[in-house]
Amino acid sequence: MSPGMDPSVFDPPGISGAGVGLNWARGLMGLSGRVLRPAFEPEGRIVRVVGLALEASGLKAAIGDQCRIFLDAEPLAATRWVDAEVVGFAGQNTYLMPLEAVRGLAPGCWVKNLGAAVRVPLGDALLGRVLDARGQPLDGGAPLSGEVPVDLQGRGNNPLRRRPIREPLDVGIRAINALLTVGQGQRMGIFAGSGVGKSVLLGMMTRYTTAEVIVVGLIGERGREVREFVAEILDESARARAVVIAAPADASPLMRLHGANLATAIAEYFRDRGQQVLLLMDSLTRYAQAQREIGLAIGEPPATKGYPPSVFARLPALVERAGNGESARGSMTAFYTVLVEGDDQNDPIADAARAILDGHIVLSRAIAERGRYPAIDIEASISRLAPALVSPAQLDMIHRFKQLMSTYNQSRDLLAVGAYRRGQDQRLDRAIEVQPDLEAFLQQSLHEQASLDESVDALEALMHQGV
Repeated sequence: MSPGMDPSVFDPPGISGAGVGLNWARGLMGLSGRVLRPAFEPEGRIVRVVGLALEASGLKAAIGDQCRIFLDAEPLAATRWVDAEVVGFAGQNTYLMPLEAVRGLAPGCWVKNLGAAVRVPLGDALLGRVLDARGQPLDGGAPLSGEVPVDLQGRGNNPLRRRPIREPLDVGIRAINALLTVGQGQRMGIFAGSGVGKSVLLGMMTRYTTAEVIVVGLIGERGREVREFVAEILDESARARAVVIAAPADASPLMRLHGANLATAIAEYFRDRGQQVLLLMDSLTRYAQAQREIGLAIGEPPATKGYPPSVFARLPALVERAGNGESARGSMTAFYTVLVEGDDQNDPIADAARAILDGHIVLSRAIAERGRYPAIDIEASISRLAPALVSPAQLDMIHRFKQLMSTYNQSRDLLAVGAYRRGQDQRLDRAIEVQPDLEAFLQQSLHEQASLDESVDALEALMHQGV
């Protein structure tokens, strides 16, 4: 190497770092300037592959560091590589998880540590775009510029400095606005089995909410559903103020984790700018399953129905990033869908999510089979902050509405077989009389908008009809 030459010129594409160029220069350049195989390699080599986990020897990296695995024999001439992330270590060996499908991996493949920084574009240019978990466009549009380092894990929040939740958020759905009022900065769960209308409910929120920015994270869903959500459920006005992050089911577990974290990081960015943000994540269960795949692959013992302990540590770390910040105006209201496997509300992920969220909306398969959408089970749903957001009069109407629904549903079997005669129970007689009106109140089509004020007025009119 010539005296005074900058060693960084020998860094391969996408690789940089103090001292890296010098090491490469010493090992790669002969007197003739011909590229040689490195004589000294401070990086690592792939020595073992077990399931989804890759094991590297000699790699100096911290958990969360981004690495590049070169698949060709000569690293500088490499045209094929795969990116991975450090997820654990044992002794002198490091565990990696690839960010994409791995083909052509062989023993001894060279691994280079790229550092911990993840760079994605932040700013108004994100609005209207559909991106993957690494911030790359999926919509065929122009690449985004102005990339800045983003911490996908977020930063800690002092709970005593967060602004209290005092203002309701209009989500455009009558049953939620009137009976399960959600505040700006609240975290809600949507609990449902497969095929009962979670995606449609989220689509209605994107269309009709008054939030200034909408961030949608489609995590672990079918690729067909991603296209349908973007092309059919989102309308033009909603798409113009929305950012969609898609990490479908065929993405690697790390990409699914990164997709959820990136969606949250983008929502944090707009919240910290003082804007009202609505974060919709579908689904929290797929996020937990991705972490389960990673934990089991690196040898973590299963604890509850196959879920390792790291899953139950990851969930609150993700959810607690949502909510109000320390600024005077910005807010991040979040809805997380939770796939209830086998319609079991005591599923480990559903049970853990209920404990860390500020309320839950339960979608019932039985209600969906009766043809009422959205299929919200009002009796099983609750907004924990509603008493602080609504007037005492509205709170009383909510209680009366739920009591009427409960009275009717408890006697549904008796009514079906004709075992009840009118006049035996005055409360049941009243519930039977108003049941069609209650069902009509809860029914709402995808193309119907119900503002917060209209929803409350409709509830008041219904409760004053002798109910």
